[in-house]
Amino acid sequence: MTTEINGPLNERGETAANATRTAVVTGAGSGIGRAVAVALAGAGWSVALAGRRAEALRETAQLATGSDRLAVLPTDVTDESAVTALFADTAARFGRVDLLFNNAGSFGPAASPDEVDYADWRSVVEVNLNGAFLCARAAFAAMRAQDPRGGRIINNGSLSAHTPRPHSIAYTTTKHAVTGLTKSLSLDGRPYGIACGQIDIGNAATEMTARMRTGIRQADGSTAVEPVMNADDVARTVLHMADLPLEANVQFATVMATTMPYVGRG
Repeated sequence: MTTEINGPLNERGETAANATRTAVVTGAGSGIGRAVAVALAGAGWSVALAGRRAEALRETAQLATGSDRLAVLPTDVTDESAVTALFADTAARFGRVDLLFNNAGSFGPAASPDEVDYADWRSVVEVNLNGAFLCARAAFAAMRAQDPRGGRIINNGSLSAHTPRPHSIAYTTTKHAVTGLTKSLSLDGRPYGIACGQIDIGNAATEMTARMRTGIRQADGSTAVEPVMNADDVARTVLHMADLPLEANVQFATVMATTMPYVGRG
């Protein structure tokens, strides 16, 4: 589903009848990205749905009932030119970029460090870190140049940005790096009205966490089933962060299943 903009534009680059904020959501074809995209659309945002699988993005668009300001924009976040095109297309369709939910990610191999193939390591770094940087860079440029200037970037961190699971060296390393990305964007965005925060998510019920519900290795070597929460609970938190005025910012938020083994993990 895509939307064309018709009629005279206001100072925000929007029609008077549809004056609204615009979000780009990466990894919007499933899981947390899908839940956040649907929540934003339901709250009146225009949403650019980005991800590798066009059909999955179209399914997300169909779930966003009541909104006709959606754009399905298949994008590989590791491809610099594709990311540039994503933000150019979003601005052309909706007039500006007010929010990036920088969400696309991959867990990668579950293995001891000495058993991780370098190609697998590089694949995780490409998506979780380099892809996050490329999207943040493009969003930052758009937000800095537009009038009125400014916007918000919300990076999807993880509880692994704080402490690792066993056999997760690639994922954990990249998520720690995302925290550095968040802090740098937050500092460098100050002169331009660009806020950046991070949401660290634990055990939302998605395809990526399916193994938590069947049993996953713990720090003591045992295997245990872990509780999960609904991805819609994460989406509500992202929506709260996104709805703040740019003068306020949730720098870091942690949302997790209440009884999961994180506090006291290990």
